[in-house]
Amino acid sequence: MKLARFTANGKESYGVQIDENQLLDLKALSQLMKRPIPSSLDNLIGSGEEKRKNLEKLVKEVHNKDKTKALVPIKKAKPLAPLLNPPKIVCLGLNYRDHVAEQGGTIPEDLVIFMKPRTAIIGPDDTIVKPSFVTKLDYEAELAIVIGKKAKNVSAEEAKRHIFGYTCFNDVSARDIQFKDKQWTRGKSFDTFAPTGPCITTADQIGDPTNLQIQTRVNGTQRQDSTTDNMIFNVYEIVHRLSQVMTLEPCDIIATGTPSGVGFAMKPEPKFLKIGDTVEIEIQGIGQLRNKIGEQA
Repeated sequence: MKLARFTANGKESYGVQIDENQLLDLKALSQLMKRPIPSSLDNLIGSGEEKRKNLEKLVKEVHNKDKTKALVPIKKAKPLAPLLNPPKIVCLGLNYRDHVAEQGGTIPEDLVIFMKPRTAIIGPDDTIVKPSFVTKLDYEAELAIVIGKKAKNVSAEEAKRHIFGYTCFNDVSARDIQFKDKQWTRGKSFDTFAPTGPCITTADQIGDPTNLQIQTRVNGTQRQDSTTDNMIFNVYEIVHRLSQVMTLEPCDIIATGTPSGVGFAMKPEPKFLKIGDTVEIEIQGIGQLRNKIGEQA
């Protein structure tokens, strides 16, 4: 399933993306069929595999009449970030071979991690706010893991059972601050610096997460074009290694690093984001996450 949060007709809900044009409003469907469902997408993720399977069964069993009543045209819905209050946002740096190569670096022997605050999260079509004092604003397209089951000291082989699904993530970065500080948290933690969405594709639908195309376009011009096969540590190895450090919890977001083509590494000179630019990240099997750059009020 592709699960999305949205508002329509003044009400917030969550649903299944049926196709490019329609959402199935699960709260409306629950009322029509008199079948209880978790009250929110966060609660669904945290309620376990059985509740997810029951929801899939409900969607499959819906009669055409009820389904029609619960459909919402995507153009009439405002998309929201799939998760607004994750317990943690864990991010990886230097996890793509091509990204390390474009900087002339060396392959890390272990995960390079940092954290982002949940206050940085925005959704599709929301504005990335460029602070007036930031001069080198950059994008990073990333596949994000959404944890579905508590994980501590799990093996790479066990990791798949702890992943609920995947979403798109833009690790927006103030490079001037990041490089000045010599560590990354401040330059990557501004409000609006964690766009996510447009949906969470469940792990059983994504296919092979170790070989997905990942792209970035700025104002329609392609900047990043790679695959998750270029990852140094794949999604299962990431969950395994992180679970040795910290307990992973349902709704945790893990941003898995970015491929080559970031603005600061472009030749012959860097290309940073400006007010009015539109950044579009697209990951195979998930969709497109689009945000515009705006100025601080």
